[in-house]
Amino acid sequence: MVEGIEQFNDIRPYEPEEMKQAFNDLLNDRQFNLIMKGFAPWLPKFLRNGLLRLAFTGVRSPFDFQKRFMKPVVQYIIRKHTDGCTFDGSLLPADKQLPRYTFVSNHRDIVLDSAFLDLLLFKNGYPTTVEIGIGDNLLIYPWIKRLVRMNKAFTVRRGLTAHEMFESSQLMSRYIHFAVTKKRENIWIAQREGRAKDSDDRTQESVLKMMAMGGDLKELNIVPLTISYEFDPCDYLKAKEFQQKRDNPAFKKSKQDDLDNMKTGIFGYKGRVKYHCGTPVNQWIDELSELPKNEFFAQLAQRMDREIHRGYTLYPCNYIALDELNGNTEQCAHYTVADRQRFETYLNGQLDKIKLADKDEAFLRQKMLEMYANPAINKGKVNSEK
Repeated sequence: MVEGIEQFNDIRPYEPEEMKQAFNDLLNDRQFNLIMKGFAPWLPKFLRNGLLRLAFTGVRSPFDFQKRFMKPVVQYIIRKHTDGCTFDGSLLPADKQLPRYTFVSNHRDIVLDSAFLDLLLFKNGYPTTVEIGIGDNLLIYPWIKRLVRMNKAFTVRRGLTAHEMFESSQLMSRYIHFAVTKKRENIWIAQREGRAKDSDDRTQESVLKMMAMGGDLKELNIVPLTISYEFDPCDYLKAKEFQQKRDNPAFKKSKQDDLDNMKTGIFGYKGRVKYHCGTPVNQWIDELSELPKNEFFAQLAQRMDREIHRGYTLYPCNYIALDELNGNTEQCAHYTVADRQRFETYLNGQLDKIKLADKDEAFLRQKMLEMYANPAINKGKVNSEK
């Protein structure tokens, strides 16, 4: 184990020495076996587990686990549920000797944001993938927690008191610095807690303040990362939640809702997907260093937002949604009549999936249009500043 890692035992991923035991514990978990049985109900348990053990041969680290088990799964998802997933990381040299990166990105999918990034880094010759922060609200079964720790995930604690949150943030920040500088791992972290359900992506200053607790921000080599989906398979679920919260301000999603979101995000159609790396923060962070602390984080968040917004890849649906909201055709150069018909058919299909007793079609449609228009609005604002 890396020296000093014991202080992070409560939240860190598994180390290579722990992988074999973790895998055995996974195979002995009753709920995990029920899940596996669902994939191949005709296969006896001893034979199914025997095949998994055979596949695990030679896996000595979480990185090995990703290459052996996760890489083919993610490749299948891209092939089956997207029209391609591409990466523009030209600003970041793939050099084993260089420091690692901390990717801070907008958040489109609970599972796939980091999983797609892992595969893209691997395909583009980077020496390692990313460790990721996952909220413990999603780790509702022991087998899920065990599996994500095998897949280079560290735990983010949710639902804490103010004092507990401060201590948890300090621990997580120290771990992120430790992972980048001592373990030489990349990190992926969302720019805010939870997804921006209206796709108006904004960096929370609290995320940046958390990362600064554990040491100098510059040693994290922060890279603003933009994730652009042509279609968001969870758009109708987000619109549904908007109405549920409008009609009942006390509404809260259940754990089953979270699992349904995960399943829909993974297996729903996403169209084209693009990852774009912005200018690394270290190239301009010194410009802000003389500011008072609160203003420093506010300015840093704004600069990162501009990088993320500038990096959007816009698709016909983004321009169509913007015109629909504005009631004009100012963006018509960016789409065809066929594009418009396709998006209208798509929207109607997604709206039909929403089951609510007092379904407000106009409100739900408005919310879905906002989700697709906001990237175009934000990129337009950045471009107009030049």
